[in-house]
Amino acid sequence: MKLKTLLASAAAVVAFTAGAYAEGTVGIAMPTKSSARWISDGESMVEQFEAAGYETDLQYAEDDIPNQLAQIENMITKGVDVLVIAAIDGTTLSNALENAAASGIKVIAYDRLIRDSENVDYYATFDNFKVGVQQASSLVAGLEERFGDGPYNVELFGGSPDDNNAYFFYDGAMSVLQPLIDAGTINVVSGQMGMDTVGTLRWDGAVAQARMDNLLSAHYTDKQVHGVLSPYDGLSIGILSSLKGVGYGSGDLKMPIVSGQDAEVPSVKSILAGEQYSTVFKDTRELARVTVGMVDAVLGGGEPEINDTSTYDNGMKVVPSYLLEPVSVDASNWEEILIGSGYYTEDQIK
Repeated sequence: MKLKTLLASAAAVVAFTAGAYAEGTVGIAMPTKSSARWISDGESMVEQFEAAGYETDLQYAEDDIPNQLAQIENMITKGVDVLVIAAIDGTTLSNALENAAASGIKVIAYDRLIRDSENVDYYATFDNFKVGVQQASSLVAGLEERFGDGPYNVELFGGSPDDNNAYFFYDGAMSVLQPLIDAGTINVVSGQMGMDTVGTLRWDGAVAQARMDNLLSAHYTDKQVHGVLSPYDGLSIGILSSLKGVGYGSGDLKMPIVSGQDAEVPSVKSILAGEQYSTVFKDTRELARVTVGMVDAVLGGGEPEINDTSTYDNGMKVVPSYLLEPVSVDASNWEEILIGSGYYTEDQIK
């Protein structure tokens, strides 16, 4: 499996840059504690930065944009050496980052691209287009496995329109699904397509559940839905609640194929229960390691290792990036990937 390769490559980034500086304070601005993955990101970064000799200031903004802006401004005022920011809304930080630049503070965008600012130095993330490809590929595989040759009735969900990644997830997925839609193999019964229509603000599972309720009542009273493209586990749980609420997964009504992302514990349990079909694992420990390596290089006067200099144009510049590999997870490989890597213990899942 590619997992060992990607772990080794991420470790190599750290080995390449680590230890060059190893002092100073890193301000870490995270969006919310409502998602388990952001808690894991924050904990992983604090652990690894402090192990490397840095002090950290970790703040969560609870998806409140003014709160995140105030936290970042406060970090600048306190004189952090580097800012690591996972933005709530990637278009709202320009003024704050001007102040950071004026104070000589370097900025690393963490997992979510910060847009409309020249003052973003580097970007650490996963291959987000590939995440979407993996979600759609798993969806199609599940449709064939559970429902035969098709055609299939499928509905599409997108992530939050203020998160740049959401467009990459959607575009990656549609690179797989659009040819099947054009061929008539997949039928989007509602006709709802495009991020402006299917986006889910703030990645809110309750919003996704309400939209799924509406789709079912408006378009599926005499049809069966076979699959739902969901870009995030938190949305998937809401979508599944809606589906179960009208009888899917019981009697002769098979559970539709529902994708996901982030390998959150409730969704891994849902996969094992035969409800959610798949998720995409993004190892936050590895993203933290890459970020530590970037900070070491930046504060040491060097250049971080970068593997992408063309993909992430933020509207003002192409931000030099390091992209990690996502891994598709389903009932066939969850144990190898999630337990085998030490990300979870078996007790957490079962």
